[in-house]
Amino acid sequence: MKRRLLCGLLAVLLLPLAAVSVRAADLAETAPSAILIEQSTGTVLFEKNDHEKLAPASVTKVMTLLLVMEALDEGRIGWDDTVTASEAAAAKGGSQIYLEVGEQLSLREMLKAVVVSSANDCACALAEHVAGSEEAFVARMNERAAELGMEDTHFVNCTGLDDGEAAKEHRTSAYDIALMSRELLKHDEIREYTTIWMDSVRDGQFGLSNTNKLVRFYQGTTGLKTGFTSGAGYCLSASAERDGIEFIAVVMACKTSDERFTAAKSLLDYGFANYALVSPEPAEPLPPVAVRLGTVSQVQARLAEAEPLLAGKSAAAKAERVVELAESVEAPVEAGQKLGTVTVRAGETVLAEIPLVAEEAVARLTWWDAARLILRRACLG
Repeated sequence: MKRRLLCGLLAVLLLPLAAVSVRAADLAETAPSAILIEQSTGTVLFEKNDHEKLAPASVTKVMTLLLVMEALDEGRIGWDDTVTASEAAAAKGGSQIYLEVGEQLSLREMLKAVVVSSANDCACALAEHVAGSEEAFVARMNERAAELGMEDTHFVNCTGLDDGEAAKEHRTSAYDIALMSRELLKHDEIREYTTIWMDSVRDGQFGLSNTNKLVRFYQGTTGLKTGFTSGAGYCLSASAERDGIEFIAVVMACKTSDERFTAAKSLLDYGFANYALVSPEPAEPLPPVAVRLGTVSQVQARLAEAEPLLAGKSAAAKAERVVELAESVEAPVEAGQKLGTVTVRAGETVLAEIPLVAEEAVARLTWWDAARLILRRACLG
């Protein structure tokens, strides 16, 4: 299951998607390795050598940024922190903002420099700020990769630089990059940075220009990260959102920068042209279900899963929701107990069958409760 789908996909959706996927065979021709997924469900829509272990170059920083965002969420570091450049950070080569040893910048500026200009010196400084050292941070990168199911991945640094002997072991795959990219995009704050085209740090003294040219030239781009070294070639994790649906396209080992952007755009175009999300929510509010012999007379039903469903556009346009709900149920009722089903259909094709469950528990009347109720009704009558 892991080899074909990311978490969140309902198996019943495979049938309506399969016919569209067959027509994707000629996509991303210039990319030796590529994948396209839908962000909210994690559905894989296109794959090409997506488990081949390759050097990711600076796309590595997707994991670096993920760990920074998670440290912020957990309160281990703060948005108002000041980050100090160590000797190790200042010595990083490749893309950088030329930090000096002991130089201090706000965490926000360091983060912006990493996201927009792929600054290796700032990536190292942030890694040290989070974990104390780059080595400790890299250990956590590999732990987090394992937690996300990134079975093709082994990190040796936080930047993707191939400037040392150990870099020969620094590998991941298009599939694994899609996994960590999807996780990073769950942090809405990162989008404030990944959508910047041009900006600056150091009070406007050092200009930044986004290495991801799609930010300026592709409608709806939300990120995410470019990468290049002579060993890795040109790599890209690109995300874009239109009309409430978002896709992530990953391409690796392209020969030129133009080829990676062309390949990513072709994948994103394919996603937007062929797929849509369908809400399983019924058009009308669900009525409560009567409860017999319960401490309350009714219980509200809700969808067990309310996440949107991915379908081909033609199927999505015809989607309808059929509600089957019990008229009554006998107490006791457990929270989450099945009360019915919502079937999402597109013509004769079933897109999903989602249980309707009790929103809360309802206890059964005791004999004493029942007797008091009968007595009260008798007195009122």
